[in-house]
Amino acid sequence: MEKNLTTGSVFKNVVLFSLPYLLSYFLQTLYGMADLFIIGQFEGVASTTAVSIGSQVMHMLTVMIVGLSMGTTVSIGQAVGAGDRKQAAHNIGNTVILFLVVSIALTAILLSLVHPIVVAMSTPADAVSGTVTYLTICFIGIPFITSYNIISSIFRGLGDSKSPMCFIATACAANIALDYLFMGVLHLGPAGAALGTTLSQAISVVVSLTVILKRRSIVLKKSDFKPCRAVMGKILGIGIPIAFQDGLIQVAFIIITIIANQRGLNDAAAVGIVEKVISFLFLVPSSMLSTVSALGAQNIGAGKPERAIQTLRYAVMLAAGFGVLASIAIQFTAEGIVSLFTDPSTADGAAVVRFGGQYLRGYIFDCIFAGIHFSFSGFFCACRKSGLSFLHNILAIVLMRVPGVYVTSKLFPATLLPMGLATAAGSLLSVVICLIAFGVIRRKSTLVLVEE
Repeated sequence: MEKNLTTGSVFKNVVLFSLPYLLSYFLQTLYGMADLFIIGQFEGVASTTAVSIGSQVMHMLTVMIVGLSMGTTVSIGQAVGAGDRKQAAHNIGNTVILFLVVSIALTAILLSLVHPIVVAMSTPADAVSGTVTYLTICFIGIPFITSYNIISSIFRGLGDSKSPMCFIATACAANIALDYLFMGVLHLGPAGAALGTTLSQAISVVVSLTVILKRRSIVLKKSDFKPCRAVMGKILGIGIPIAFQDGLIQVAFIIITIIANQRGLNDAAAVGIVEKVISFLFLVPSSMLSTVSALGAQNIGAGKPERAIQTLRYAVMLAAGFGVLASIAIQFTAEGIVSLFTDPSTADGAAVVRFGGQYLRGYIFDCIFAGIHFSFSGFFCACRKSGLSFLHNILAIVLMRVPGVYVTSKLFPATLLPMGLATAAGSLLSVVICLIAFGVIRRKSTLVLVEE
């Protein structure tokens, strides 16, 4: 399970680590879409809407848990890079205790807020009951969701990105099978979708724990589970800024959706379709963020900051290169891609395709800039400066992305192209801030940021 990534070809390490991570993200996206696809085959609009709204809430929650777990990946990665297996074990033990408390607290808090959350999401009256049921069951399953993501973060900190891919593949297969059982055979509606999601996560946790017990590459002692303020503080110090950053990014997407909704049904549908397309394309930048975090942490822990910088450079080249190719391709295929999600033979469908093509042609440039600033975010996390990642993302949202989309939506009512460009401009601002921050770090010679 443990793999030292501080030697050998840096480029090869980046590619071999990122590919399983990329596939994991793809499977997670497929996992999230399965509930909507299957319930649409067996239930009506109200149930589909309930699962759609509930899935949005759970996606935001999962993203924040993943962000929080970044502290675990970096802490363990630094210990592995330094060859300190005892510290790695201590980090793992404290991670288990910390997130056990977090998952229990989250479950209790969110269960008490189910109804306010449903109201805040402006849930249609016909879908309220189903949404409440879906969220209640999913909130009960938060310990399983947390466990899966924490176990995955531990494996990645140890240099293993393949095992988490296998775990999510197991969960994805189980989820699809259980969805057809609960919604297709038993007709449980939104409750069945939630049960499928929760139980499949539980299955993946059991599988991952079985793998850990068999491999025993890191032997944990009772003392490793003794809470240590310094260890937990390090984990939270890295993870909390990332969790809040990811949560606020999701809020920004919701605000942009609301702005689009105010322009009319066709514009709203076009923006919704393009967001789905972009979410797939962003799998590459996201995988680079996690790759740079894990590989960079090990190399910094090993006292090899230049290898961490090389990792960053290769990640930027790969992610930005992909973004350039995608941006060129989209200029010729935008309408064709949007038409896959709507019927262009109708008047409304044709309008959605036209608006969606405009929005996608502008938005796609975000794929280039996001590939760059996601990679820098991973590097900052590896250096235990995740606050910089939080800073550049929040400044981009507050100063450029949201106000830019709002202004362009008012100034250009006949086209969505400027709104798409405004979204990409937010990421461009992030790139500028990242480059400045990276230059300051290098000048001050503070690349090795492990506390003495």
